[in-house]
Amino acid sequence: MLLTDHVPPIMPAALEGRLTTRVPIEEDVPAIVALATAEIRRHTPDEAADEAGLRSRMVGLKSWARRQVVVVPTADDGTPSLDQPPIAWVALEDRATGRTNVQFVIGRDAPARDELAAALLDWAVEVGGSFARARGVERTQLHADANELDADRGRLLRTAGYEMARTWLHMRRPVTADEATSLPAPREGTRVRPVHRHESGLPVSQDVRTVHRMLEESFADHFNSYRESFAEFVQRLIENPDEAGWDHWWIAEIQREGRWLPAGGLVAAVVPATEAHGEGTYLEYLGVHRSARGHGIAKALLHAAIADAAERGRDFVDLEVDDDSPTGADGLYAAMGWETYERTQSWHSSAEMHPSRLLEPPPA
Repeated sequence: MLLTDHVPPIMPAALEGRLTTRVPIEEDVPAIVALATAEIRRHTPDEAADEAGLRSRMVGLKSWARRQVVVVPTADDGTPSLDQPPIAWVALEDRATGRTNVQFVIGRDAPARDELAAALLDWAVEVGGSFARARGVERTQLHADANELDADRGRLLRTAGYEMARTWLHMRRPVTADEATSLPAPREGTRVRPVHRHESGLPVSQDVRTVHRMLEESFADHFNSYRESFAEFVQRLIENPDEAGWDHWWIAEIQREGRWLPAGGLVAAVVPATEAHGEGTYLEYLGVHRSARGHGIAKALLHAAIADAAERGRDFVDLEVDDDSPTGADGLYAAMGWETYERTQSWHSSAEMHPSRLLEPPPA
């Protein structure tokens, strides 16, 4: 089994011989979940890291789109330890052409923590450059997220050369049981329907592709839009097609010259119940095609998701929106009952394309 990256992070001098890196294994997941949960609870005491989501990113299907390492103690023979828990994790997701997502967590009691963070974020530039080369572009944007209240993460990113680019509003709307049947119908000449599914439960391929096309074309004029192929879209959202929440995918249609044409798409997911709240629905993506704006499509899709959540007995519907949305979406959400409960930030840097390190290793 490959335990080390071919071009791993360079550990700070103060940590040489003490700490090293290797690729994640299944046994690392609980430790990284604990580190991530501890960081989350510094600003949101009742929340925790998503263990299933982290497992998928670290060792599951979604790990295939990532290059990542964990930081572990060095064993007596100089190899990465397999029986001691990791104290840090960094992952680079090849998100789309020209965009690389940076995810990391470092234990607060990690030795030489700032120097370790700098080394891992330097490695992010190295990996981002390799992604750019593979994608055939000159550079890739490095994108990292931070809670607005997490000053420490912002400090580490700023020190590494990142700039805060955007603020995102995380909004929640309570759901009442009567909304399963009491919400307004879509405007005349528009409709919303779930994606069609075969008897097996799998969706009709044309509908899944339609949702992808609606989202891609809806966000084409967004400041942070990067083209994502259909294969990338599906692989990123779906762990197991047979178990995916296809009943949380909707298509909005508009009637033009006697034909029903796609006008928008919505992809949602279940928010599991916790000690702090019951089960809810999270709206992962909602897009209205630019040619169909102004016909109440967004509101119709939102009503469909609210009614579905009410029918399932859920407590709320969550979503995320740019606080400077070019379409004014935040105003629509507020008018429909959503309230902001958290703010996060997007931090950006960039990495230049470089030659293949398999043929031209980096300087020592």
